[in-house]
Amino acid sequence: MTIGKWGVWFAPNRMPMADVGRLADEVEGHGYDILWYPESLAYEAMALGGYYLVRTTKLNVASGIANIYARDAAAAMQGHNTLNALYDGRFILGLGVSHIPMVEGVRGHNYGKPLSTMRAYLDAMYATPVQVVAPERRVILAALGPRMLALSAEHADGALPYNVTPEHTARAREIVGPGKAIYVEQKICLTEDPGMAREVAAKQLAMYLVLPNYRNCWLSLGFTEEDLSGQGSGRFLDAMVAWGSESAIRARLQAHFDAGADHVAIQPFDPAGGASPDWDALAVFAPGA
Repeated sequence: MTIGKWGVWFAPNRMPMADVGRLADEVEGHGYDILWYPESLAYEAMALGGYYLVRTTKLNVASGIANIYARDAAAAMQGHNTLNALYDGRFILGLGVSHIPMVEGVRGHNYGKPLSTMRAYLDAMYATPVQVVAPERRVILAALGPRMLALSAEHADGALPYNVTPEHTARAREIVGPGKAIYVEQKICLTEDPGMAREVAAKQLAMYLVLPNYRNCWLSLGFTEEDLSGQGSGRFLDAMVAWGSESAIRARLQAHFDAGADHVAIQPFDPAGGASPDWDALAVFAPGA
C-alpha cells in the first residue's frame, strides 16, 4: 500500500448536504492523500465510501472507522473488495470495536471483549470466499491500547489512533514496529483566540469524555481525572485540539511524524463553531502549501 503523508478526517454527520460532497472535492483538490470519515448512526460506511469514490479520481477514501457490529465479517470483506475493484484500489477499510453505549444501547448487540472479538472478526473476514477480487488488502484497525495496536500490526495493515497526542504516537510506533503503518488523526482549530479554540474543543470532545476507552487512554498518557472532569481542563483541551498560528499547528503535526507516524489526518474545526470544516484551514495546510 502506498501511503501519502497527509489526510483529512471529518465527520459529515451534521454538515449541510451540499457540503458533504464539497468535502471530497476540496480534499482532493488540495492534494491530500486520504479522506477519512466515521461511522456512527448517520451515514453508512460502505455507501458513503462509494459516494466519495465516485466523486473523485485519485483520492484514497477510508472508513475511520467502520463499526464491526454494523455488518458481519463477510459483508465487510465484500464491501472492501467491491469498492477497491470498482475504484482502482482507492478504498481503505478501517475497522473498530466501537463503544458499549453504541453497540448495546443503540444497536442491540452484546459488546464482546474487544481484542478477541476483533481477532475473530478479522479471521472470519479474511476467510470469506469473496468472488470480487480487490487489487490488494487495505485493512487498518482503530487502536489505542497496546494489545489492539499489536493486533493491528499482526493481523491488519496498520493502525489508526484517534484522539491522541504525539506521546501516544511514539508509544504506538514502539508496539507496531517498523513494518506497518500508523495513521494519526489530529484535531486543529486555526485561531489565535484561546477562548474560541477551547470553546470549540470542549464542544467537539464532549461526546468522547464519557467513553471509557478514550478516558483510559488519556489517563495512561498522564492526564488526571480532574483534567477529564466537566468539559476538560485547558491542558487537556489544548493537547487534543492544536490551535494558534499556522506555524504552531504545523509544529504539532510534525511532532507526530517525529514520533513515528506515517500519515497525519487533520480534522479542521471551524473556529466559529460551524458543522462544516474550516475550508480556509484545508487550504492553509494542504500538502505543499
